[in-house]
Amino acid sequence: MRKELLEDIGEKELINRLGKFMPKNQISDDCALVRTKNNDLLVNNDSLVENVHFNDITICAQDLGWKAVVSNISDLLSSGCQKTIGITISLILPAKTEWIWVEELYKGINKALKNYGGVILGGDCSIGNEKIISITALGIQGKLKLRRNACKPGEIILTTGIHGLSKLGFILQSKNNFEIDISLNKRLINKSIERFCRPKVYPDFLKNLLKTRSSERITRVGCTDSSDGLFQALHDLAIASNCKAIINYEKIPKDENWPKGDKWDEYYFFGGEDYELVFSLPKKWAEKLSKLDKNIKAIGFFTKGEPSIEFKDYKKNELLKNTPFKHF
Repeated sequence: MRKELLEDIGEKELINRLGKFMPKNQISDDCALVRTKNNDLLVNNDSLVENVHFNDITICAQDLGWKAVVSNISDLLSSGCQKTIGITISLILPAKTEWIWVEELYKGINKALKNYGGVILGGDCSIGNEKIISITALGIQGKLKLRRNACKPGEIILTTGIHGLSKLGFILQSKNNFEIDISLNKRLINKSIERFCRPKVYPDFLKNLLKTRSSERITRVGCTDSSDGLFQALHDLAIASNCKAIINYEKIPKDENWPKGDKWDEYYFFGGEDYELVFSLPKKWAEKLSKLDKNIKAIGFFTKGEPSIEFKDYKKNELLKNTPFKHF
């Protein structure tokens, strides 16, 4: 009898099975909540592996350091973090790694921390056959708890910005221009490379949510980030909240120079590493927030039904046959 392999079960099923060894609901979000006497803490861990997430062709060490921090802070923010305390860093490096590469990595890490808050608290180093940067980030839980399982039928689905740019930036940095059979606008090229190498997050997001909520009794909002792509973010929210997502393709915010076509739709929905927030709010709250922050756009709504994603225009449902990025 053939032994079951990780490539057979996939990342999501692996996480589900590991959840059996943890307290209930511990794996429902990227961040873990740790209750303390004063402030509740959010703890997140994210790892970047050479030749899986990066290589020396696609990204320089300083940009990689920046990105490693931002990927963690994005997860903290998507859980409602009001302040980043700091990070620990575990490095696995081949013995022949040049010191200048490590130094540049830490310069990028410190630049991101200076921009978004937090300090380096410590870490660990070990030898290995490939470079791995694993960061654990700690933050303080804010007044609003943002959780994947807090979406409700009837709520409006929103996103903080444009998706797909990081995927295009990766393709350009990889020199895989054979995938691109049209001439691209220079501004779009530069914007996409910047999004891939130096992604940004939204530290004012929680403040704006609090400013526009109708009552302090509201303490939970359905939210996640799009680090694994817009489709995966919507899928995670639908599954965790046990409702169906209906997406209006015409309302999806795109760069003005974003090309049309099935391949470009695939990049947009399945690209990943854009670190936009995807969340849902009651209609009036959604309208108030969108007026306050013009970058936030409504893209659909949740309804009762089998957890899934559908397009309002059923002709677009063919797109959903694509598959997200797989780690195994």
